[in-house]
Amino acid sequence: MKKNGILNPQLNRVISEMGHRDMLIIADAGLPIPKGVERIDLALKCGTPSFAEVLPAVLSELKVEEAYVAKEIKEKNPQILNLISSLTREIKFITHEELKELSKQARVIVRTGECSPYANIILISGVIF
Repeated sequence: MKKNGILNPQLNRVISEMGHRDMLIIADAGLPIPKGVERIDLALKCGTPSFAEVLPAVLSELKVEEAYVAKEIKEKNPQILNLISSLTREIKFITHEELKELSKQARVIVRTGECSPYANIILISGVIF
């Protein structure tokens, strides 16, 4: 058994397979997942696991070069934006519609049980060297 870190085998696999500039999205329970994009569904019930639980776990194992969030989060979900801002400095703002369009190019979308608006982030994988 793994001693620490992420225990979900699918999520471990995807993180280890990520290459430079690959996209991993952490999504709330409502974000539509395009056909053909791998889904890792962690949602158990509304709120479990929360975005606030999943994001730091992923960031502890994935080198991130930049991140995108919907600009609507500023007004509709400042608590989640504060969390994101405390964990990463590489934030860029796009519209929610642009985020959904970019999701078609994602390597994977990790669905959480988060039930608050605009709690979605696109993480662009960096390199460790």
